[in-house]
Amino acid sequence: MKKISILIPCFNESENVEGISAAAENVLKTELPQYDYEIVFIDNASTDGTRDKIEKICEGNKKIKAIFNVTNFGQFNSPFHGMCSLDGDCVIPICADFQDPVELIPVFVKKWEEGHKIVSGVKSSSKENGFIYFLRTMYYKTIKNMSSVRMIEHFTGFGLYDKTFIQLLRQLDDPIPFIRGIVAEYGEGFNMTTVEYEQPQRRAGKTHNNFYTLYDAAMLSITSYTKVGLRLCTFAGFICALIDIIVAFVYLILKLTHWYSFHAGYAPMIIGMFLIGAIQLFFIGLMGEYILNINTRVIGRPIVVEEKRINFDE
Repeated sequence: MKKISILIPCFNESENVEGISAAAENVLKTELPQYDYEIVFIDNASTDGTRDKIEKICEGNKKIKAIFNVTNFGQFNSPFHGMCSLDGDCVIPICADFQDPVELIPVFVKKWEEGHKIVSGVKSSSKENGFIYFLRTMYYKTIKNMSSVRMIEHFTGFGLYDKTFIQLLRQLDDPIPFIRGIVAEYGEGFNMTTVEYEQPQRRAGKTHNNFYTLYDAAMLSITSYTKVGLRLCTFAGFICALIDIIVAFVYLILKLTHWYSFHAGYAPMIIGMFLIGAIQLFFIGLMGEYILNINTRVIGRPIVVEEKRINFDE
């Protein structure tokens, strides 16, 4: 009997963990009874009582398991570690907030049985704030155009992954794994297909996505999968130098032809200095992001350090 592993990463989701595990188990029991299954929470050091609720759920159902991290390892490392820790014939990661519809699990499994080793869930629309969704769309299109691999627009990692792809993930030596980029890079070799869906609103609680987490995702995708950032520095430097030369030449001509009437003043010089300074600071910051990425990779820290596991010995 084939085994389906459902992975539920969570952080401060005390209002959702009971509901999402019950919903996922109901789908598995009623629509996929021919499969064995496990539902695994990986908790990123929640502080709102989420762990207590997960422990209680696990006590009453040995099919539901848990991995507790010693601290918060971020939105990418924790799910990646969870995926690599499961032994099912396929792994389906879903968000605890119900924004990844559990109703798509049978659809993913059907595509998997048709021979697709990766089935990616792609948002065709969303019930979130329209302006935020527009910004996400612009972000995905920008990264897609800048990236050296063909990124999938509105793909967050929700989908189904065959055990052969999970084995590839285990072999990767990447301390800051970006599953969206990994799927985009290697997906074609695993007969990848996509399933579109409308993203519902969060069921309960508050979103943990903020400017910093979105910025972190953007910088990780840029520094890991594009060369545009560093090359843009070179091109910008060349263009600024060219503009400076042209402006200097124009000022020289004007001064020579209108020696007594032309007064350049300090304003153009001050504006130019601030402009060049701003451009320099921007690209120094961008280069700093690349250096930070390199530093994180060479330090050699583990992706995740676990505090304990529950029901994995069953």
